[in-house]
Amino acid sequence: MSGRPEILFPLFADLTSLPGVGEKIANSFSALKVNKPRDLIFTLPHSVIDRRIVPTVQGLPAPKTVTVQVMVVQHFPARRRGQPYRIMVKDAQTTIELIYFHARSDYLEKLLPVGEQRFISGKLEVFDQRAQIVHPDYVLALDQQSEMPSFEAVYPLTAGISRKTMVKAVTGAMDRVAYMPEWIEPSVLRDRGWPDFTTALQQAHSPETVCDVSAHAPARERMAYDEFLAHQLTKAIARSQARVKIGRVSKGDGQLQNSILSQLPYKPTGAQSRAISEICADMASPRRMNRLLQGDVGAGKTLVGFMALLQAVESGGQGVLMAPTEILARQHLESLRPLAKTADLQLEILTGRDKSAERRQKLADLASGEINILVGTHAVFQKGVKFCDLRLSIIDEQHRFGVNQRLALGEKGTKVDVLVMTATPIPRSLELAQYGDMDVSILDEKPPGRKPITTAAVPLARLPDIITKLKAAIVSGRQAYWVCPLVDESEFMDLTAAEERFKVLRAALGDKHVGLVHGQLPPMEKDAAMAAFVAGKTQVLVATTVIEVGVDVPNATIMVIERAENFGLAQLHQLRGRVGRGELESDCLLIYQPPLTKSGQRRMAILRETEDGFRIAEEDLKMRGAGDVIGTAQSGLPRFKVADMETQSGLMTTAHQDARMLLQSDPGLMSKRGKAARTLLWLMEQDISIRLISVG
Repeated sequence: MSGRPEILFPLFADLTSLPGVGEKIANSFSALKVNKPRDLIFTLPHSVIDRRIVPTVQGLPAPKTVTVQVMVVQHFPARRRGQPYRIMVKDAQTTIELIYFHARSDYLEKLLPVGEQRFISGKLEVFDQRAQIVHPDYVLALDQQSEMPSFEAVYPLTAGISRKTMVKAVTGAMDRVAYMPEWIEPSVLRDRGWPDFTTALQQAHSPETVCDVSAHAPARERMAYDEFLAHQLTKAIARSQARVKIGRVSKGDGQLQNSILSQLPYKPTGAQSRAISEICADMASPRRMNRLLQGDVGAGKTLVGFMALLQAVESGGQGVLMAPTEILARQHLESLRPLAKTADLQLEILTGRDKSAERRQKLADLASGEINILVGTHAVFQKGVKFCDLRLSIIDEQHRFGVNQRLALGEKGTKVDVLVMTATPIPRSLELAQYGDMDVSILDEKPPGRKPITTAAVPLARLPDIITKLKAAIVSGRQAYWVCPLVDESEFMDLTAAEERFKVLRAALGDKHVGLVHGQLPPMEKDAAMAAFVAGKTQVLVATTVIEVGVDVPNATIMVIERAENFGLAQLHQLRGRVGRGELESDCLLIYQPPLTKSGQRRMAILRETEDGFRIAEEDLKMRGAGDVIGTAQSGLPRFKVADMETQSGLMTTAHQDARMLLQSDPGLMSKRGKAARTLLWLMEQDISIRLISVG
């Protein structure tokens, strides 16, 4: 079973083996990402034209594609260059003008001889109260009627590929599809009322109504499910292979963990306790941990991560916590330092800014095992960084690290357990698509004592009122963030906006009260501005979005987001999560420039309604689409030809369950359905997973 099944050979042949496809046309097809017959069968029509014959165009709404039988009445050739050639024709009840530009008279006289009957099909329009069809798509003699389809599929085209070429090539590719064994679980097929694969393909390529080209047509839904199933099988196989990877047993005695938990001023939430026990069980098992911890803003991921680090130390090893920026790394250091001190542990930070003597000392302490827990940035990936016994690496905000960096961190020790943390709640369907090969723990409860945040949308014209509110807050000893707008995707413009706002606020509130942080500042100045705000030396921090993730100042109770309509939902939610971290009531003010678009209004409304990051993530997915929610560049999201992540996310969940059940009952895919599933994996070009099974 290691090679591609024979029934698929014709679909993976050269594109030039199809009728009407030479080298030149094959090259043109590559713009549509079509490189072999298999790609064509998954290139589905995006709409359908109804070319059924109507008796007359009288009373039909225009514009509309019509097909009608007519008698040719008279030709009116163009009098001057650039004028159209007009032909008067008559159906059963009314006259129609056919309009041609730049056409030769002799050609048109032959095509439409006066006094003869023809079928014409094209877009009916009304001009000066006269029915017109400009350049009809079809003009056929009565005995040629069979050459025109009743329903015509409209395919995506590109330069060098005409409709005719596309239809001919697709027909050729479809002729090569053999009957495929069924890989979908029979009960799923029955409950959904889906056709078998070959029938689904035929139906998808011969739509008869607009409903037939919608994502919810049974044939299309089935094909989307096939793509999701292949994807989820691949993820599940990768996951089962990872589970086979022998890890190390990191079993603590619980002493350090218990001493910390007993000294906390609060009890962990149920979600935190559940996540801690899942992670600790993974670490204590002989297989390598590969787990994602996702929690909403302020759900307490840091404590969960620290408990895992303590287990690594209890078992005689070391742990590392990686953050994407120095600000975040230092934030982690500050929040973990008191806990580490209580447990009498050596905690250190390693960044690119360590001086050489200091750095050498840290590296020596790390290699000797003197340092128990290291917090670091990308600097940890460097060659000279060696651990004595690294057992756990935690990666915070993983989407800012590449997969290769994740692997590089794993190589810093022997069979290191990996925990990835994210504060960005991910909709379930995207989580399955992106992290389907990982086990997942979710923090969906807020720790007790966190006050709700009052969110209000305020038009830009009320800026003076907001500044007055800030003055009052400063007098009462509170602090505020002021996030500046995103301008034109240009860092320079963002910077100008931030600097202008900084000047205005300093003039209104006093020089020493206002600090400024933006992406262009040298790291030393950025950290100094942050430190001044954290220490309460400045009361208002003007910032671009650099403060989005992880900054923790309990005394900050006001978040002002200027031109909030330019931000995505998830980003607004992340920014809002920077306040409401202390005992006091907090406010989030969304300043917008009227008039708001429909989606702008919707975003503001959702933020006012809820603080639930998971609900916000689902809404964000509906509004923006999958690529944008995760950030297309580093999304790691699969690209599907038929399936649509936004509208068919429910199918992804079903495919996930189906794939896991199949592999549980048939890990080697050797049963009848298992072998059919191998065919699916080959068809969907996921053969890498078949090789994994063969090796496994």
